[in-house]
Amino acid sequence: MKKKILVVSAHPEPRSLNAALTKFAVDHLSTAGHEVQLSDLYAMKWNPTVDTDDYPDHGHRGPRRLHVMRDSEEATLAGRLAPDIAAEQEKILWSDALVFQFPMWWFSAPAILKGWIDRVFTSGFAYGPKVPPPYDDTAGALAGRRALLSVTLGARETAFSDRGIHGRLTDVLHPLQHGLFWFTGMTPLEPFAVYNTDRMPTDRYAPTLEAYARRLDALFTDPPIPFRTLTGGDYDHDMRLLPGREREGTAGLALHTHPVVSR
Repeated sequence: MKKKILVVSAHPEPRSLNAALTKFAVDHLSTAGHEVQLSDLYAMKWNPTVDTDDYPDHGHRGPRRLHVMRDSEEATLAGRLAPDIAAEQEKILWSDALVFQFPMWWFSAPAILKGWIDRVFTSGFAYGPKVPPPYDDTAGALAGRRALLSVTLGARETAFSDRGIHGRLTDVLHPLQHGLFWFTGMTPLEPFAVYNTDRMPTDRYAPTLEAYARRLDALFTDPPIPFRTLTGGDYDHDMRLLPGREREGTAGLALHTHPVVSR
């Protein structure tokens, strides 16, 4: 079945591995019959900085201070956002799935991608009192959309494990997977990660594309990360996990996923 997919890419070098993975994703998904749009943030010269220009009506309301949540919500609901923000929101609303392609820099996404999130996911669009409640893929503001992170990392895979020096990749990506996708109602998938890319030999390139093709082919069939919903009875009124909901020995961010029962 044909789907609509938005690919958001964040790397400054058009000859980079990230650029190659972006092109591969766009071509592979298009060949499979899907409609694809691409937001190549560096090629677009995306402005990552939130300021009053994002909300053109702000200056017309007198000398009040900028309140990003309030002003972004007013501009969103009034259809008065800056044109570049409104265009990216339209792409998200158009899509059935989002794919983020980026290198991990300092244990996070590049600033340009974070700035895209800051400006595009406004109150009144992705969250806020005028949209459905968060943390629920059936009722959230952007429910019905799947979300895949494709990330390259310079370190080896063992360094991003439960006993690795960098911690679990799941935990490092939690702000995006849980704090962005799940919070807004999207359905996050396990990330596609390419490790040890600083000196990646050429013989790893073809197997990497083959593995990525399999993940892209399963974009709408792979099981999602089993995050708990806010309204599913696991949390109290202070948004704290109720006692006894976790599997014995579970701690940290893993508390907020349902235990996976092996068969």
